[in-house]
Amino acid sequence: MGRRIGWVAVGALALVAALELLFRLLPTSSATATGYYIDPMILTYPPGHRWRVATGWDLRNAQTVRANNFGFVSERDFVADPQAVAVIGDSFVEASMLEPAHRPAEQLADALSRSRPVYGMGVPGSALLDYAERICMAAKRLDVRDYVVVLEASDVRQSLCGSGNIHGPCLDRQTLAPSTELHPAPTPLKRLVRHSALAQYVFSQLKLDSRRLLDNAFVRAVPQEPPAPPQAAPVAGAADAQGPTPAQLQQVQALAQAFLARAEPCVRGRMVLVVDGRRERDAPAVERPLVREIRAERRAFIELLRARNSPHMIVIDADPVYREHTTRSPLSIVVGPYDEHLNRIGVNLLMSAAARALQGDAQARGP
Repeated sequence: MGRRIGWVAVGALALVAALELLFRLLPTSSATATGYYIDPMILTYPPGHRWRVATGWDLRNAQTVRANNFGFVSERDFVADPQAVAVIGDSFVEASMLEPAHRPAEQLADALSRSRPVYGMGVPGSALLDYAERICMAAKRLDVRDYVVVLEASDVRQSLCGSGNIHGPCLDRQTLAPSTELHPAPTPLKRLVRHSALAQYVFSQLKLDSRRLLDNAFVRAVPQEPPAPPQAAPVAGAADAQGPTPAQLQQVQALAQAFLARAEPCVRGRMVLVVDGRRERDAPAVERPLVREIRAERRAFIELLRARNSPHMIVIDADPVYREHTTRSPLSIVVGPYDEHLNRIGVNLLMSAAARALQGDAQARGP
């Protein structure tokens, strides 16, 4: 019996070793090794680090990416330059699934006729208050004066502590008081797993959550009742017209004020805020309550910022920008049904609008 168990163990180890070698040959995502390398509140990659990224079990959109001297995904190093424009955001700005020439920083540079250097400062899993930290870092260390900030519709609420999309500053979910959530340093086991191609495939490509798997292992599975059908919006466009609740409005106001209090003193030129919108032409007949909530908060955030009537801050609502494209073209603006990030067409729409705003075109503000 002992010998049989030994042979089974040897066979299992051989299989693991063979899979490890196989995934090292394939374009499996490799370790990003994120950390606080350039600033105690800004999460980046190690400067000069190279790694691979891919999407899904079949490794679509595989790319080899490089972190520049400031730890951001970019083909160019950043140097202090008051003519530079910083593009700030999360994975929508990093856009590592796209070819370098199709990413937001490069497309904005093209839209500006290559007249100014453009620095892409996008890091996945971040939110509104993280962007303010990057704005101030770029102002202090790179002498940047103009900024384009690309916001997902949920970036405002994700700056509440505990959202899982915070690199540093946040507001307490109950009191709305300023707080901080830093990512912990990796454990020795995590550092070891980072260097395993098989582990990266399991956790990065298959998105296996080990904690959820462990929790489910000790829970008795019971049949679930069929979900109740979603409630249809009373009339077309009602979801967009629905305003936020008083509690939501209070949160949006507190988060907008916290962002502006930190970011505005650091902006010596223009700050263009591009707020992502609805990618389909028309609102669906049935929309999930969470989507309606986020849409209401998004609208309130845009209105709050525009009400300041600041000549140095331009807010672009992406809804009409996308709608103009979808009404005249059948081409999608997202990577695919498996990835809702913008493709090169969607990125071009936003960066063209941002370029017009930077160049002083009042029509870029939209309705």
